[in-house]
Amino acid sequence: MMETLTLSEEAAWEVLRNVIDPEVGINIVDLGLVYRVDVEAGKVLVTMTLTTPGCPLHETIAEAVNSALVESLDGIKAVTLDLVWEPRWSPSMITEDGLEALGWRE
Repeated sequence: MMETLTLSEEAAWEVLRNVIDPEVGINIVDLGLVYRVDVEAGKVLVTMTLTTPGCPLHETIAEAVNSALVESLDGIKAVTLDLVWEPRWSPSMITEDGLEALGWRE
């Protein structure tokens, strides 16, 4: 059985760093897809986007976000994914760690 973390905004961000975008191969936080995480009364709201509106892996990523949070956070009652298109994602949103993982920085 996997060790669970106490539910908090910080813990949710940490868990989301383990969700990998299958097309790009780096986590969705460092890729810049997650805009906001709100935790209140056992409920987690993740506001995020995808690299393109027609992303064929939308369901796969959404399921991975839900599964990762539910399996890793103790006390979670519900996960809501708010998929937004504004601001539109761009490569400038990739973190330094993400750029390094992609080989775009040394």
